[in-house]
Amino acid sequence: MAERPAWTDPLLDALDGIEDHQLSRVLPPDDDSARPASVLMLFGDSGGRPDVLLIERAHDMRSHPSHVAFPGGAQDPDDDGPIAAALREAKEETGLDPSGVEVLGELPRLYVPPGNFAVTPVLGWWRKPSEVSVVDPAEVASVHRIPVDELLDPANRYSVRHPSGYIGPAFVVRDLFVWGFTGGLLSRLFAHVGWETPWQVDRYTDLPEHMIDDAWRNR
Repeated sequence: MAERPAWTDPLLDALDGIEDHQLSRVLPPDDDSARPASVLMLFGDSGGRPDVLLIERAHDMRSHPSHVAFPGGAQDPDDDGPIAAALREAKEETGLDPSGVEVLGELPRLYVPPGNFAVTPVLGWWRKPSEVSVVDPAEVASVHRIPVDELLDPANRYSVRHPSGYIGPAFVVRDLFVWGFTGGLLSRLFAHVGWETPWQVDRYTDLPEHMIDDAWRNR
């Protein structure tokens, strides 16, 4: 069995003490009315440095077209909790072999208001990587393993502006625009584990027009 690389140690440490408000400004309602969901934050090893598995949603979807996300989705009644849901969704979306994933643990639940989802991020190390690719083109446009060093490069970091007035962190790398829930979670996790490189927070860019979903455009 492959030995976990040293760069996974800060991720494990984060599981012991990180709180929900350190990862997001938006938290699930207290009444448990939000729908349970989970995502797989899967970090692999590329030449001794971490990379992360991301998907690009199909470009013609009405909700969140072209958005870059972690594999994941709503929990099914048959799922045995957030971890099982995250691994199932990752397999369905990318063809990932879940047996090659060593689950490190769960981060605090966070809230995604569109869809009313309470999302549990599941941290994993890709102990035995498997081939990944698009399984269903109607849902996923592309699948990527992005080196964390590229995401952390200050040249690839921006503050994005949404027409709603939202401003948050974004990564622009390999023709992918990573923002919203995914960009915010990556940005805050990187800062918490000590991986972040100083970047120009007041370097602004607007959300690309093709990534604005119909619900907002048709208001």
